[in-house]
Amino acid sequence: MKVLFVSPFLPSPARFGGQRRVDGLMRVLAKRHEVSILAFNATDEWERQSLEQTRSYCAEVETLPNFEPRESRSKRLLQLRSLASLGSFEHLLAARRREFQQKLDSMLSRRDYDVVQVEFAQMAPYRFEKHRRAGRVFVLDEHNIEYDVLRRTAEAAGGVYRSFYNALNWRKLAREERSAWPRFDGVALTSVRDAALLRQDLPACRTAVIPNGVDVATFARSSTETDPGSVLFFGAINYFPNADGVTFFLDEVFPKLKQQRPDATFRVLGPGAPAALKERAGDGVQFLGMVDDVNPHIDRAAAVVVPLRIGGGTRLKIVEALSKGKAVVSTRLGAEGIDVVDGEHLLFADTPEELAQQLTRVLSDPALAARLGDAGRRLMEERYSWTSITHKLEEFYDSLKQH
Repeated sequence: MKVLFVSPFLPSPARFGGQRRVDGLMRVLAKRHEVSILAFNATDEWERQSLEQTRSYCAEVETLPNFEPRESRSKRLLQLRSLASLGSFEHLLAARRREFQQKLDSMLSRRDYDVVQVEFAQMAPYRFEKHRRAGRVFVLDEHNIEYDVLRRTAEAAGGVYRSFYNALNWRKLAREERSAWPRFDGVALTSVRDAALLRQDLPACRTAVIPNGVDVATFARSSTETDPGSVLFFGAINYFPNADGVTFFLDEVFPKLKQQRPDATFRVLGPGAPAALKERAGDGVQFLGMVDDVNPHIDRAAAVVVPLRIGGGTRLKIVEALSKGKAVVSTRLGAEGIDVVDGEHLLFADTPEELAQQLTRVLSDPALAARLGDAGRRLMEERYSWTSITHKLEEFYDSLKQH
């Protein structure tokens, strides 16, 4: 089978959540099928490495530079332009890149792909209809129901401009996203909740829940000694739900945790932390930025916290932390879409008081932390490895071909 992925970025080396999903699916598919990709590639320090690693398992790799503007000023101008447009910011990002449509048309015309998988609703504005043919299926991979994440962001975001912008933009994106679903033969979603949300709007849509997974070999348990009292959060901080979660933790949870565990430290791992957050460093708080390998940092953490209040889909940070046998404390929303049991695989906590209390428990009780870690690791091995998840995706492809 020949599979073409269409993506806003190259997947490898995977450094953030969206990359990890595409990387995990593509690498396993490439062991049994011919896999190619058309994507944008950021012109940054990883540009060449991204090309080399993706080419190592792909039959064909075609790229154009930078899906989003690199300069924050250009991005803000496009956001302002979107306020006066009928289209969302995400739609304008795609619509302005006509050369990508030309590359897509060329690849679909000259190669007999059996499956075309489009990553994220942001890429759905590109046109695929004229390339339909017998035996070829088009699949949209919804990492999140994007408008739902923006809706939740609009409800939670502080600041008049951010609230106004998100309130307007999510409604535009909802219209575009809903109109995109019928254009595909099937839609893959990462959680049961997202699948139900889609079917409320489009009951006839063929869907499959293809959850986020983990490379259980790469994210294996380590014998590295943990740093007592250390709490880790990892994820892209330039993604607003993550920045909101970190801010919430620093403002309302960490002071309460320090009262109970004066030795507690909080490390934030991931790119894009704004200056206002970085200024909070000190007194046990560290911002580590982007790193080549998150594993050593997870290994040293006594606990991983996921204090998210906004989001959709499923969080890769949880499956990766559980795969490494870590004690995880998460809000219920943070663990949404993952089949975990409170008290067995991790601990749930939603209020600042609950988060501080549950973190104190796992930091002070190594036996509890070990029990949670053991159960979490078993769950990841049994149900969330990329190998088993990609098998579900292949079954979805087969079912769509039969219609």
